[in-house]
Amino acid sequence: MPPHLSADRPAAQPPGRGSVDALITQTRRLKGEVDAVRRDAQDDGTDPQGRWQRALYDLALHQLNDLDAHLAQLRDGPPQTEAAPAPTAPRRGGVLSRVGSAEWNLLTDEAVWSGELYELLGRDPAAPPLTLDELPSLVLEEDRPKLTAMVTDCLVDARPIDDEFRIVRPDGEVRTVHMMGEPVLDADGSTASMWAVLRDVSQLRRSQRTVSETGDSLQRHRHAAQTERRLAVELQEAVLPPWRGSLRLPHQGPRSLDLAAHHLPASTTSLIGGNWYDALELPDSETLLSVGDLTGHGPAVTSTMAMMLGALRGMAMAGTQPAQLMSWLNQLLDAGAQPALAGAVCCRYRPGTRTLMWAQAGHPAPLLFRDGTGRRLGAPEGVLLGATSGAAYGQAEETLEEGDLLLLHTDGLVPRSGSEPADVSPLLDLAPRFDAARTAQDCVRMVVEEFGARDREDDACVLVARVTP
Repeated sequence: MPPHLSADRPAAQPPGRGSVDALITQTRRLKGEVDAVRRDAQDDGTDPQGRWQRALYDLALHQLNDLDAHLAQLRDGPPQTEAAPAPTAPRRGGVLSRVGSAEWNLLTDEAVWSGELYELLGRDPAAPPLTLDELPSLVLEEDRPKLTAMVTDCLVDARPIDDEFRIVRPDGEVRTVHMMGEPVLDADGSTASMWAVLRDVSQLRRSQRTVSETGDSLQRHRHAAQTERRLAVELQEAVLPPWRGSLRLPHQGPRSLDLAAHHLPASTTSLIGGNWYDALELPDSETLLSVGDLTGHGPAVTSTMAMMLGALRGMAMAGTQPAQLMSWLNQLLDAGAQPALAGAVCCRYRPGTRTLMWAQAGHPAPLLFRDGTGRRLGAPEGVLLGATSGAAYGQAEETLEEGDLLLLHTDGLVPRSGSEPADVSPLLDLAPRFDAARTAQDCVRMVVEEFGARDREDDACVLVARVTP
C-alpha cells in the first residue's frame, strides 16, 4: 500500500526497532504479572465480586495481548503487497486475523487491501478488494448508516475516522471491527484517497460486556444484600424491646426487676441472625425473661424468630410453665415447612417469693451473681428446639435474693470450642464489678466494653435482670 502522505505535513518517522522491542518486552512482562495475579485469585464462581474481578483480569489480558501483537506488527513493518494481494495462509486468532489495512483511491476508484484485511473480513484473497461503495455490503444492516456517515465525514469534511461497526463474514459469523482512518490530500488540498486500519475487536468487546454484566450482577447482589439486611434489621427492631437504658417493667413500679439488654452484631458478616432477648410482664404479676438463638441469617431467619417470640409470649401470657413452653416451641419448629434449630432459655420470675423457674433448650444456662461472686445455674434437661420430635424438657427452680443479678446470654457472646460448652469464666470474672454497679444498664455496659470489640462469627444478645428491693 502506498505511504500515507498529506500535502500539509511530512510523514512521521517510525520508531527505532530497539525502542519497540523494549516496549514489547515491558508489555510481555506486564502480561505475565497480570496472569500470575489472576491465577492466584481463586474463584469458585459463586461470589459475584470474584466473578467481576476475574472478568476484569481477562479483559486486561486481552488488551495486553492486542498491544503485544500491534507492537510486533509495528516492529516488523507493513507486509509487502502487490496491487493484487497474494493469498495468505489463514491464521485465526493471530495478528493477521485481527488487524488489516486498506487504501481507496478516489481519483481512479481503485482499492488496495492488505492480506490481513482479507482474512479479517473472511474474503477470498484472489477476489478484488471492495470499493467504498461496495464495502457496506459486508456490514450488518443496522450499522450501515454509521459506516456511510463515517466515510462521508472523512471524504467531505476531512474528519478522521475512529469508530466501530459490525460485519457479517461469509460463514455467517458477526464480528465487531474498529476502523481508524484519515483522508490523504493531494497538492491542491483536495482529498485524493482515504486510508484506514481495521481491527477485529470482537473478543475485546465480549470481555468488556462480561465485565459490565458481572459488574451489574455484583451491584444487584449488593443491593439485594442491603435490602435483605434492612428488612432483617427492621423486623428485628420491630419485635425486640427497644431498650435504650435501664428500664423497669411498666406496671410493677419500682419494686421489681431492674432490666437492661443489648444486641451485639457479628463482626464476620453483615447479615442479621435470629438472636432475641425479651422481658414480658405477665397478668399474675410474674415476669417472663427469655433469650434465644435461631440458626442461620437473613430475613427468613429473622421472620421465624419473630414467629417464635410471638408464640412464646402468647403461651406465657396463658400461664404456660417454662418446661411445657419449651416442649410446645419444639413442636412448632418441628412442624414448620423449613427445617430450623434454635437454642433458648425461658425464665418465669415470681416477685412475691423471689422464685425463678426456668428451662433451657440446648442453650447456655443463666449466670447468677451474688455478693461479688458468680456461678452458672445447674441446667435441667433440654435439647435444641427442632432437633427431635417429642423431646422432653426439664425445669429448675432457684430462689433469688435482694441485690442478686441474673445474666442471660446467647451463644455468640463468648467463643466455644467445638461441641464443648462455652467458657463463661470471663463473664464470671466481672462479678466484683457487677457488685459495685448501680444499675442493670451499668452491668450491660461492662459486658459490651469487655466483649463488644471481639471478633465473633455470629451476633449475640445479653440480658441483665437485677432484683431490686
